[in-house]
Amino acid sequence: MTATTFAKEKGAGPPSPAARAEHVRRARRRGRVVALLFVFPALLLLGALVVYPVLFSVGRSLFDASGTRFVGGDNYTEMFRDPATLKAVRNTTIWVVVAPALLTGLGLILAVLVEKVRWATAFKLLLFMPMAVSFLAAGIIFRLAYDEDPDKGVLNAAVVSVHDAFKGSPSYPSARAREGFGLTQGRDGSYLTDASLSPGATVTLPMVGVLPKDLPGDAAPARPVEGGKAGDELRGVVYLDFAPGGGGTQGKVDRGESGLPGMKVEAVRDGRTVASTTTGSDGSFRFSGLTAGSYEVKLPQANFAQPYQGISWLGPTLVTPMIIGAYLWIWTGFAMVLIGAGLSALPRDALEAARIDGANEWQIFRRITVPLLAPVLTVVFVTLVINVMKVFDLVYIIAPGPVQQDATVLATQMWLVSFGGGNNQGLGSALGVLLLLLVIPAMVFNVRRFRRSQR
Repeated sequence: MTATTFAKEKGAGPPSPAARAEHVRRARRRGRVVALLFVFPALLLLGALVVYPVLFSVGRSLFDASGTRFVGGDNYTEMFRDPATLKAVRNTTIWVVVAPALLTGLGLILAVLVEKVRWATAFKLLLFMPMAVSFLAAGIIFRLAYDEDPDKGVLNAAVVSVHDAFKGSPSYPSARAREGFGLTQGRDGSYLTDASLSPGATVTLPMVGVLPKDLPGDAAPARPVEGGKAGDELRGVVYLDFAPGGGGTQGKVDRGESGLPGMKVEAVRDGRTVASTTTGSDGSFRFSGLTAGSYEVKLPQANFAQPYQGISWLGPTLVTPMIIGAYLWIWTGFAMVLIGAGLSALPRDALEAARIDGANEWQIFRRITVPLLAPVLTVVFVTLVINVMKVFDLVYIIAPGPVQQDATVLATQMWLVSFGGGNNQGLGSALGVLLLLLVIPAMVFNVRRFRRSQR
């Protein structure tokens, strides 16, 4: 029942303008109170979880490590004098410049390509699945993938496999000559016979240090070497001077001792290699067609070199790019889905008109698709900038302890200074304030973009 109807029923005239204005003011006041009651819980949480911590951090940054002595801006001055903090600022800059740009570019390319894939939904789901993995789990996964040991790290296992396929691997990295039986080790790690040999002679080269389980699969029992043709051949055998179960005579080929196949052997004369060969399955070798003279037999250092161990992915040089790679794996699906949503809203008539006018797909992509997607790309890029400024989990988990300082960013440096051994919450609070000041411009830009798009 309105005020006018009520007044008519009572036999009175319509309400005065002052009464109507008072009624409107009361309704508005009542609406504000109701709205405030609904908003109050959210404001309470916002104040407790955001406003209070921010104000407390600002105040704490003005005190020393103990929190009792006021130091003013000393923490902020110290922050930019500390080499570790400067390295964190540098690494954060690398993250901000590289990661959002790569993610936005990858998301754009994948979003465009997925439109042309038959199973687009399944492909998007596959790329978006890493978003369901926590940063902790993703950090552990990539810490194992980047492990330098090829038996643990999948990347180094692949690198070592490719390297060995093209360049081969050392035959016996742990082998060494039996001391006192005619072989002397050179400075480069190779072995050379003590005595000079002539064609027609034989030589026995006993080795130790090779576990029976490490012998090649084609290794056969060694046999005592027989003499070659006088003036023509030089024969020998390289074998493991160890008989399973013990027994035997050192320096002599005994029953059950294995040959060392695949070992490179060289014939050296006057300091120059004149012939080379490789031992057979029983460890035997021979040099044919030698001219008369004195020779030494050499086992090159390549036989005993340590196997190729791959790349130190988490070393000081590569640790930051590798962590960024893990971040890309997680967030590429996010960028692709957001850009894909913007791509689906593009006016198809503009694309079809360009095709009718003779534009190829690259021209359409560069001159129509990208400009029309510019607002979406900007939002995705700025959102990722805000996110990478706060990255902590991946850096802390993936980077090993010795290179933690080489990979540190502002968030990890803030934690290390405050709780990770530094125990200086004053300096840590100053780092937190710096991080907040860096994030605020990007947040303001994003909010304005959203408001403009709504209008």
